[in-house]
Amino acid sequence: MSTTYSPTSSAPTTASTPRISGVFSGFWEAIQEWRKWERLRADLYRLSDRELIDIGISRGEVDYVASNPDTDPRGVRSAG
Repeated sequence: MSTTYSPTSSAPTTASTPRISGVFSGFWEAIQEWRKWERLRADLYRLSDRELIDIGISRGEVDYVASNPDTDPRGVRSAG
């Protein structure tokens, strides 16, 4: 009687490689989005109160505007 060993039991499957790269890709995109948000937030905080008023936001709205770039805070303010 002979015993046969299969090398496929210890080899990684090819399906796991795209899954790992997909997880890494998603993680990397999340980091890039966070860095973009942080850069925008820092740039807005560097502006004076007068400059912020000129672009239509107050200092208290900086975090909101930075985290919701597609939303116009002037429209939200005037709708109420």
